[in-house]
Amino acid sequence: MNIQNKVAIVTGASSGIGLATAKLLSSKGAKLALVSRSKAKLEQLSKELPDAVALPSDLSKSEAVQDMVKRAFDYFGRIDILVNDAGRGYDVPVANTDIDVFRYIFDLDVVAPVVAMKEVVPIMKKQGGGAIVNVSSGTALMYLPNNGPYSALKKALAHISITAREELKGDNIAVSVVYPYITLTSFEENTIKDASLQGLEESSEAREAFKRADSAEYAAQKIVEGIESGEAEIFAHDSMKPSGKEH
Repeated sequence: MNIQNKVAIVTGASSGIGLATAKLLSSKGAKLALVSRSKAKLEQLSKELPDAVALPSDLSKSEAVQDMVKRAFDYFGRIDILVNDAGRGYDVPVANTDIDVFRYIFDLDVVAPVVAMKEVVPIMKKQGGGAIVNVSSGTALMYLPNNGPYSALKKALAHISITAREELKGDNIAVSVVYPYITLTSFEENTIKDASLQGLEESSEAREAFKRADSAEYAAQKIVEGIESGEAEIFAHDSMKPSGKEH
């Protein structure tokens, strides 16, 4: 897809990968619906970027997601691109999982993107096509101790995305999944951590991994690559590709 003059919804746009993605899309001529919980940050960003509107929303609530898409469509009159980036981490051993927290993360990391897709797909069909990029995680490709609930949800998001891709390809709607690597953002600070993990020293492997962390701008480039190419799965690095993947 050529991004110039296209209308894009970007969730999680107030910080990190979402913010970098919004700025990159804007530099390519997109009109932006900026979405997150941070009203003040979004309003400031909407003043800095041309053709941008702030749509503060609590995406853990399905009704808020539906309302957000409606407001974006009412404002711009069309929606060409949806980037589902908003999400939150949850570090916990499987046996310690707090089910209420798990449901909250599920609503935010899986249900919200699906609701947003449900709302934009009819619009995109009428327009003759569109692009949807759902941001998964490199952890979805791994089995990391203390990361099971979060990585399972990110794997679920990837699976439902590729299934939707098959269902919508006849409507010229490309659904793509991006798998970022560790990224230098505030994500880790905002991750919900089980009490049993508080104060634990990072392993040497974890410290080494963080030394190789990507910038938010690098992850944003991968998201925009997905929009422009329509490719099914975009991995931050070739080394992350499961055996047998050619793309």
